[in-house]
This record gives sequence, C-alpha cells and structure tokens, in this order.
Amino acid sequence: MNFKSFLLIVSLFFGLYSCASREDHLQEGFVYVQKEIQDIIVDLRYFGTHNFTGRPVVGYEKPVLIMSKAATQALKKVQQDLKAQGYSLKAFDAYRPQRSVTSFETWAKDINDTIAKSEFYPDVDKRDLFTLGYIASRSGHTRGSTIDLTLVDLNTGKEIDMGSPFDFFGTISHQNAPQITAQQQANRLILKQAMLKHNFKEYQEEWWHFTLKNEPFPETYFDFPIK
Repeated sequence: MNFKSFLLIVSLFFGLYSCASREDHLQEGFVYVQKEIQDIIVDLRYFGTHNFTGRPVVGYEKPVLIMSKAATQALKKVQQDLKAQGYSLKAFDAYRPQRSVTSFETWAKDINDTIAKSEFYPDVDKRDLFTLGYIASRSGHTRGSTIDLTLVDLNTGKEIDMGSPFDFFGTISHQNAPQITAQQQANRLILKQAMLKHNFKEYQEEWWHFTLKNEPFPETYFDFPIK
C-alpha cells in the first residue's frame, strides 16, 4: 500500500467516525433534516447573531437542522410539492433545546440588552415580552416537531415577500394580519396550504411557525444540544 492510499483510508475512516459520532448524540426518533431533504435551504438563525438576541444562542453548537423523523418525513413531501410550483422551503429553526428556551427567558429579563430591538421588536417594550407571549418558559420547538420557515423563489433565489421578516415581534406577523398587502397574504397562503396538506398545523401569531399534528413527543421537552 502506498502512502496516498493509506491517507485516503485514514481520512475515510475518520470521516465515517465523525458522522457516526455526530448521530450518536441524537435522541431516538430524531434525524438531521438536511440529510433527509438535501435540497432544503437552511439559515439557522440562533446559531449566529442575526436573531432577536443579537448573539449566538446557547445549545446551538453546529448549523444543522434537527427534527423528529415523523415531522421530517412529512416536510419532505411539502418540499416536493413546492418545488413543482417553483419554490423551495427555507428553514430558520426546528428542534430547539430547553436550555435555549431558558436562555431566552434570561435575555428577556435584562431590559437593558436591546442590541437587536430596531430590527426585531421596534414597537414593543422589552418589559412586555412575557405578557404579550413572545417569550415563554416552554416552546413547542423543544418537542421536536415544530419548524419555522419561509419560501424561496427558485427562479430568483430570493425569499418571497411575506409582509414581515422571520421572528418580528408584532401583529403584522400574525397569519391574517390586516396590515399586509393582498400579494403578501397570497404568498403566506402558498406556504400555509402546502404545510396543512401534509399534516402540519399553523400558529396564528406567527406566519412562519408550523407543528406536525399528532407529533410523536407531545409531552416531552428535550434538551440535547444541536451538533
């Protein structure tokens, strides 16, 4: 065996070991969405700084999307339908560890930390985030079958106009917000109808938020990290 062949075998071994190790930590019943839906677009907002806290969120150790196997299988059908219409799903978040939700609580209690206010909650006093329901101690995301997403036009490569950005705290983000245009409402409807067709249900306060009906872990809030 020559040296190049030896290096190739070693690299393949460690590559396979790395993949196996990464999947070993997953809770049974969960999968990596990008592995199952290879053409989905992912912008994991809480892994970076472009989110309402303005910083990476604890628990997000790698920019990978994790979700229950049942929800991922349903989402794959959604993607297939939308691609036939000239769109692709773009996901911002799916499974979210409980430690991440707890960190949102801690952030919300610090009323002086407002570095991302102008983009994500310009019209909301941070003191009111709990009472208005924008921050809570539990999240459906932690059960593993909820996902936040939008649509990308495959002809332009750009997100379609939904009337408000992802994670914007305000009534304009509600499913049937009266402030948005007819075209923006029609765009939201494309996403909503595709998701509902494949057994997801919408959340009225956030146009981007959908949960699998009959989710496999309806009472369990997981805390394994995203990596």
